[in-house]
Amino acid sequence: MSGAPITILIAALGGEGGGVLAEWLVEAASTAGYPVQSTSIPGVSQRTGATTYYLEIHPVKFADLGGRQPVLALVPCADGVDVVVASELVEAGRALQNGYVTGRTTLIASTHRVYAVQEKMTAADQRYDSDKILAAARTLAKRAILTDFSAAARESGALINAVLFGALCGAGVLPLSREHCEAAMRKTAKGAEANLRGFAAGLALAVGKTATAPAAKAKRRPPRVERIRREFPPALHELLELAAARLADYQDEAYAALYLDRVRAVLAVDREAGGEADGFALTRETARLLALWMSYEDVIRVADLKSRPSRLERVRREVGAQPGQPVVVVDYLKPGLEEACSLPSAWARRLRAWARKRGRVPAFPLKLKSSGIMGYLALRALAALKPLRRRSSRYAEEQALMERWLGALKRLGFASLDRDLALEIARCAALVRGYGETHGKGRQALLQILEGLLENEAAAAKGADYLKSELRQARSRILGAEKGCTTMSPAAPATVKPLVFMKRPGKG
Repeated sequence: MSGAPITILIAALGGEGGGVLAEWLVEAASTAGYPVQSTSIPGVSQRTGATTYYLEIHPVKFADLGGRQPVLALVPCADGVDVVVASELVEAGRALQNGYVTGRTTLIASTHRVYAVQEKMTAADQRYDSDKILAAARTLAKRAILTDFSAAARESGALINAVLFGALCGAGVLPLSREHCEAAMRKTAKGAEANLRGFAAGLALAVGKTATAPAAKAKRRPPRVERIRREFPPALHELLELAAARLADYQDEAYAALYLDRVRAVLAVDREAGGEADGFALTRETARLLALWMSYEDVIRVADLKSRPSRLERVRREVGAQPGQPVVVVDYLKPGLEEACSLPSAWARRLRAWARKRGRVPAFPLKLKSSGIMGYLALRALAALKPLRRRSSRYAEEQALMERWLGALKRLGFASLDRDLALEIARCAALVRGYGETHGKGRQALLQILEGLLENEAAAAKGADYLKSELRQARSRILGAEKGCTTMSPAAPATVKPLVFMKRPGKG
């Protein structure tokens, strides 16, 4: 029996069809007459772990084996994987870290990011360095096919698994023809045409050709995109387009325009301070944090996201529901006082007065069957309050605090043209995030910084170096407390205790 098996490791996230991709590979190899075996290791929800699939394909057909059967392994081993397919960049990084990508490995990975829980848990920027992962991939792999396969999936209307399957076929590392692969995909009753478009796009990317998007009517750019490309430098286009689209979805086009007005004011001074030399890093950081802050979580936003049809479709994909099979979704919500104050100001004042009278901050636990008619209608009723958000107490408070932060940025950072100080002030906005108690603590921390440092004439008189040092220390203390890094008291001295041996009952 000649020929070592071809080993394939697939690292995917929930809902991306990694299991279906493995099934397509098994079906294509079986149809072509090759012995094949696959196993899977389930991951964990909420992006704390990936789901991996391992396959081995023996490169000699059954017809040429003379009745013999190859022995195929169930799990991968370091330095023993021929092909690694990763649906997201950090999943490629996991494979690199675990030694699966070596000088024998063809790595096919999407360069887009889906942030892990560890990256989002703290107010500080804990994102993994994508450039380091890309550099390691190009150094360690025999061949690295690295591109944004998720973008090709969106353009073709398919899931990313179909695009990756096409890239795997186009890489030329498997003894499978395009016909065998497409035949395997056609056996999938649902979404076969979209999957085939995605397959073709992935194959084109793997062989270095421009993927041809499916025929569609040219879409006119929204006015906000035209404004961004007209008023802002190219280095900021991608960030601002994503941010403005997020805020238009969050509220409306006027809200996105307000965001762009605020960023443009920052950019004007950043240009004067020589920001072009570093790609307008100050404006970029301010714009990123401002977009997150302006789309703060409230009951209206949560209800809107939870009641979108795309959410139920995603849940059905993640649980593997078959067409026509019922799926029950129950949402457990516990909005606090601030979330409830996303309601009109008059209602919010009454609610706060009631809370002060009781002497504690109330919570309002809700249990909604959002896949049912009544639960869905309740969520849609809350989401329909979006036009009233501007009249809410919460909106007024958040916008006022944003203006105080931006005012301090312009007054202290820009007046002195000290870019380092301006950047330290901009980073303070990262403290205001999340929802409920987390958001409340972040707001309080920012207020303390504003009142104690940025709006304090005595502190400002001590100069930029003093403010930069104090801002760094303040953020460090806040983040340290958030992570639970508190000062421990000295351990109590050890005491000597004698060992006492007891006889068992009934023993001599």
